[in-house]
Amino acid sequence: MTQKDKQNGPGNEGILNLAPQILELLKGVNQLELENFSMEIGDLDLFIPSGGFSSPAPAPAPARPRPTTLIREPYTPVMTEYPGKIREVTLGATKSGGGSRGSTVTIGGAATPAYADRVRLPPHRPVISLDVFDMPVSLPKVLKENVAEVMGQPAEWAKMNVEKFGADVITIHLMSTDPLLKDATPADAVRTVEEILQAVDVPIIVGGCGDPKKDAAVFTAISEMAAGERLLLNSVTLDMAEQKTLESVAMSAKKNGHVVLAFTGLELNNAKELNRRLYEYLPPDQIVMDLTTVALGYGLEYSFTIHERARYAALMGDTELAHPVISAATNAWAAREAWMKMPPVYGSRELRGPIWETINAITLLLAGIDLFLMMHPAAVLTIRDVISRLENPKAALHEPVADWVGVRL
Repeated sequence: MTQKDKQNGPGNEGILNLAPQILELLKGVNQLELENFSMEIGDLDLFIPSGGFSSPAPAPAPARPRPTTLIREPYTPVMTEYPGKIREVTLGATKSGGGSRGSTVTIGGAATPAYADRVRLPPHRPVISLDVFDMPVSLPKVLKENVAEVMGQPAEWAKMNVEKFGADVITIHLMSTDPLLKDATPADAVRTVEEILQAVDVPIIVGGCGDPKKDAAVFTAISEMAAGERLLLNSVTLDMAEQKTLESVAMSAKKNGHVVLAFTGLELNNAKELNRRLYEYLPPDQIVMDLTTVALGYGLEYSFTIHERARYAALMGDTELAHPVISAATNAWAAREAWMKMPPVYGSRELRGPIWETINAITLLLAGIDLFLMMHPAAVLTIRDVISRLENPKAALHEPVADWVGVRL
């Protein structure tokens, strides 16, 4: 017997012969449990090939076909009823109403948030008033080039705004009455407004200089001269209440049939307080609100929030805020970026300025503005087009701008 046979021993051969049988029994078994089993061996080596007993990989799922069209789902808008409603206010008066205007405009009347309900649109479209100044003022070139020929001629300026640019209303800013500028007298202001009343037959907004005492004297004189014309006196403030001049303006407006613009600075509590004071002298349908319009880049989003809050509060039943609201979209030009020379990446000033004014107007249009004060003709045309598209959504989309499924890169 060789040394190797001595090491393996006589029983080793039988064990080796069992190995294939053991492997065959273990085929397909993931776990092996032995009971009452004993084995006396020197060494037992079991070699199980890696993955030899794993289950076959599952067949890949069939690929989902790529969509070729958008899924069409019907949309049924929710018809929400609100307990409140915005009051209607009429500006201007025809001969039958005691004035001399060829037409009037009525603002307000909304019973839903702005354009949230395509079925129940506001009864009156937002209207646009174009600005006129009673003295030459510093304007950006892109604005001045449209009115240079009539600058310093308020009546001709107003006439051009109506006949050439289609203004619904004219706003005459009596800047010359400012005590820090020309300090023009109330009689001077009366003559200017009288000339404009003769030059155009649309409703008129009369803007003061911002001095609570001087504006009170000017508004009172103009109210008496234009009795029955239903002017909008722009504006009355809480400062007038402090200076004891609010009562005289409100009483004159009531006596002569005019409307007042209640101006407050982005504070609804102040707006409500001013309206409460005015209710002592005026019926609610002779009050319009100005909650302040801030230029894009200087707080426009905050101005939007204030206007939206006021509109929702009014619709939910707050009668002190249920008045039509105006927006001075021309405040957009207070932003230097709208008119100053800037790097080419910002675009030309000829386009940038009108776009700035347009964005201001569109933003607050969606918050429920009823009347816009504007200047640039391109901005006026654009906001009118936007209003038309919002009122007639089926005509707004001329191509499938959202058809991203079929886009190839």
